[in-house]
Amino acid sequence: MVDRPNKPSALVSTPGLPPQAQVTISHNNSRVSAVLPTGDSIEVLLHGATVISWKDSSGEERLWLSEASALDGSKAVRGGIPLVFPVFGTAPDHPAVGQLPQHGFARITRWEFLGKSTSEAASDSVKLDFGLSSENLDDKLRSQWNYKFGIIYSVTLERNSLSTSLVITNEGDEPFEFQTLMHTYLRVKDITSLQINNLENSPYVDKVDNLTSKTQDGPVTITSETDRVYTPAGGPKVPIVVADASGQAVYSVVRDTLDDVVIWNPHEAKANSIGDFAPKDGWRNMICVEAGAVKGWQRLEAGDAFEGAQVITPGPL
Repeated sequence: MVDRPNKPSALVSTPGLPPQAQVTISHNNSRVSAVLPTGDSIEVLLHGATVISWKDSSGEERLWLSEASALDGSKAVRGGIPLVFPVFGTAPDHPAVGQLPQHGFARITRWEFLGKSTSEAASDSVKLDFGLSSENLDDKLRSQWNYKFGIIYSVTLERNSLSTSLVITNEGDEPFEFQTLMHTYLRVKDITSLQINNLENSPYVDKVDNLTSKTQDGPVTITSETDRVYTPAGGPKVPIVVADASGQAVYSVVRDTLDDVVIWNPHEAKANSIGDFAPKDGWRNMICVEAGAVKGWQRLEAGDAFEGAQVITPGPL
């Protein structure tokens, strides 16, 4: 093509189309970033397909990330949105996953970036797709969990929300069981002045109190180490709302198919005992609201698929 330095502007860009999201791959092909024309942005580490940053249009960071977290692929990320699969915690009494590391392998394995999709009609939205399959696992992990599977993880950034969704497919000839969870660390100004609503009258397992089964009475407040697995009484469509002292919503989390919600905050003593938790008083500025399917086991027959998703909508910090 002949170089035409004074070519008409119509040859430079197509008129009428709004500005589109900009997607870049950086850090030696280890991170994918997206920025909307509005200024909203996300950054995803291919190690674990972990969302490590979500900023609104004003540049306010919405996810909490430990200052001591490893971002070089050497271990799971402390903060952001790590993915749990195929086991929540450890399950030594469940032979199929008994040898796997805590929270499984999805968060410690490199995923593939499958590409982006945008809509010409909606310039304030971008979807990034990531993939993980049996072929991505190393020999040790494959020997510990020898099932054929495929996962498509989609991260969708919109002007006023962040959506994450999983499609897990059994690509083998035999069924398998699994648990999964989106371990979301939300950034807050002061956890001691917040409460979590819409878990009232919900049954939960208190992991800090010897796995005792309890029922939530009133809003959830954080006054000590908190690690609870709720099955919200209102079901997945009722939002879990993190609210400030005035009742203003700071975050709203709506789930699809994911019936359980883990609420976690280490508080002072536990935070001090976690090596990669920094700063040590960072527990004041985070709350984990984790959408998942972790009570019991999901069973996938050969060829079947499981879908789960969450949508996080922020309010003023």
